[in-house]
Amino acid sequence: MTRIYDEGRRAVPVSVIQAWPNLIVGLRTKERDGYNAVQLGYGKVKEKNVANPQKLYFKKNNLEPVRRIKEFPVEDSSKFSVGQKISVDIFQKGDLVNVTGTSRGRGFAGTVKRHKFGGGPVTHGQSDRLRAPGSIGGQGPQHVLKGTRMAGHYGAKTATVRKLEVMEVDKERNILLVKGAIPGPTRGLVWVWLKNG
Repeated sequence: MTRIYDEGRRAVPVSVIQAWPNLIVGLRTKERDGYNAVQLGYGKVKEKNVANPQKLYFKKNNLEPVRRIKEFPVEDSSKFSVGQKISVDIFQKGDLVNVTGTSRGRGFAGTVKRHKFGGGPVTHGQSDRLRAPGSIGGQGPQHVLKGTRMAGHYGAKTATVRKLEVMEVDKERNILLVKGAIPGPTRGLVWVWLKNG
């Protein structure tokens, strides 16, 4: 993240996204598949590291293998063609976008960090209860109910941040500046798409 200054000389926090051109590797149509979608491929990969079914898929479409494939729903897939490149040209300043990524993993975390519990009282000899979860049940069912908020693995899940404003588009360097924070660590992989599809 960094910051830029808008026309009113106010500091705006932005996330810098390196958006390399994506290749359309497949199309889904309403007639054949029951819905309209575009399959985008990203990154290069050696052919020996690609599974045989995927090799045939790429060979059928006369494409080089790609590392990642993600499907995005669209209103009309006939506007696109296999082999077409999608770059930052589709974004404009002021657009609202959604950004999906894998949130930062925080390992095994307690209830105070994971679920924002308040912890126990600090007074009256409560020396070792400051970050304890408290009661997790009672006389009732006599087992821990499913979904009870407890300590456990925190983070490293798919997360989407919606309605982020595009502040700048650098078409020469394939860079997007998006207002606010996006999920994931530095240099993490994210998917960016227009809010209105």
